[in-house]
Amino acid sequence: MSATSTAVSFSPLNATSSDKEARLQELMQRYGKLEGQALLEVMLKEEFPAKIAISSSFGAEAAVLLKLVAEVDKATPVLFIDTGHLFEETLQYKSTIEEHLGLSNIITVQPEQIHLDNADRDATLYQRDTDYCCHIRKVLPFEKALGPYDAWVSGRKRFQNSERAKLQGIELDHDGRFKINPLYNWDYETVVSQFKMMNLPKHPLVDKGYPSIGCGPCTRAVKDGEDQRAGRWSGQGKTECGIHKSPSFEAIYI
Repeated sequence: MSATSTAVSFSPLNATSSDKEARLQELMQRYGKLEGQALLEVMLKEEFPAKIAISSSFGAEAAVLLKLVAEVDKATPVLFIDTGHLFEETLQYKSTIEEHLGLSNIITVQPEQIHLDNADRDATLYQRDTDYCCHIRKVLPFEKALGPYDAWVSGRKRFQNSERAKLQGIELDHDGRFKINPLYNWDYETVVSQFKMMNLPKHPLVDKGYPSIGCGPCTRAVKDGEDQRAGRWSGQGKTECGIHKSPSFEAIYI
């Protein structure tokens, strides 16, 4: 497959809604049946060259996607959000995977100090409002970091929870960018087998009962019979941080 002039010149951030939808249909028609490294190859090299980044939490399963990315291009930008509340094990794991895979362009994204000073000076906002804590510590800095890119890659998978059950490999995100989900159709067994086959180091918390790992204050170990993300914001009815499902906030919060 070769890139077309449309792939090079099309910018979703400057296009009309109808043009973006038409472009999405075009991409789905050409690549909708692809997944894994095959989908990454065309997205990174042909459709969005130099205009696409990877989002990674360096969580329990993150190394599988990062391995596939490294096999295409080790210099692909990897956006890592350090919220200030991450497990120390996650920060250590990031360094381990960076070295193991030879990733050369990891960009650490952090919340802006002005937002912390205005709303979370004592770093306890998560106790009062987890949605807004995620908003200023994850969503706002991530959206700013996405500025140079027309598309981004996530590691979301259909099996993870009911809200992700209808994922597609290529989506149009709420901000007009394209979101690529190369592992959307992989089940848990496939992820585990690929992880082992790739001989990847495990996150230190996985063997302690953490199949999904976010910030320390809002993540617990998962019990037998629970789904993978049951330990995230447990008991709150909250399933996403906001990067994939952005809540609306009044301007005063920003």
